[in-house]
Amino acid sequence: MHAGMMTLPAVDTNHLRSISELPTELALQQAAPFLVGLVRDPTFFEGGIRPLLEEARGAEGDWYVAHSYGGKDHTYSLQVFVWPPSTETKIHDHSSWGVYCCAVGSILEERYERLDDGSRLDHARLKKYRQRMWSKEDGASSVLPHNGGIHRVGNPGDNVGISVHLYGPRLGELDGRDYDLSCDYVCDRRED
Repeated sequence: MHAGMMTLPAVDTNHLRSISELPTELALQQAAPFLVGLVRDPTFFEGGIRPLLEEARGAEGDWYVAHSYGGKDHTYSLQVFVWPPSTETKIHDHSSWGVYCCAVGSILEERYERLDDGSRLDHARLKKYRQRMWSKEDGASSVLPHNGGIHRVGNPGDNVGISVHLYGPRLGELDGRDYDLSCDYVCDRRED
């Protein structure tokens, strides 16, 4: 059922590239309104999001990336996520800045802060400091690389949710890190 090869309406890749070349804070200032505008663009919704929603109705199983645009030089990644009911990511961070916007339904985001100093290998003690439900009307959420963006995203509701994510260039080889609160564990994630 995953629509990974689906073609979405044209996205201004030149604009995406120019955003990705900015310093992180400036990139986030431009990425958020770009993404909100994209999600609210009727041609993007009608040509790409609505067909995904129709296909995903009644979906079960885990969340998935239904479509991904990527810069040829890995300077950015634009991804459309589909969230069947009762799905969520692991607690994680990214090695890049990121912005996401809910396109359909509601998406829950939990934010975490690190309580340890990061000096012990494979160890991280976290505390949840915020959670928020995001809908299309709420704008965009942004994360900084590494400890500046530890979070979990999911759909605790009964209906399918769809969100659109934009990530800047990675700061290294790693995609990010995954965290396990039950045993204060952290590990590197090398794959997208």
